[in-house]
Amino acid sequence: MNHPVSYQIRVRGRLGRTIRAAFPALRAEQHGEDTLLVGVLADQAALHGVLTQIEALRLELVEVRRLPGEAPAAEG
Repeated sequence: MNHPVSYQIRVRGRLGRTIRAAFPALRAEQHGEDTLLVGVLADQAALHGVLTQIEALRLELVEVRRLPGEAPAAEG
């Protein structure tokens, strides 16, 4: 079942405003010389979309981390 999950995605370097705008669902945080893109993504397809965008922009992906949190209540 797909459900929203919080992620932290680390990319190499400091991202400028224009590049950060390519990730409207995520907030950008500087962490040393890297940038953390943090936020909730609706499902696996949304995560893959972000990763595809990172590749298209030729950014160096360092790490993808699923953040702990409560799973949504089961429907039904």
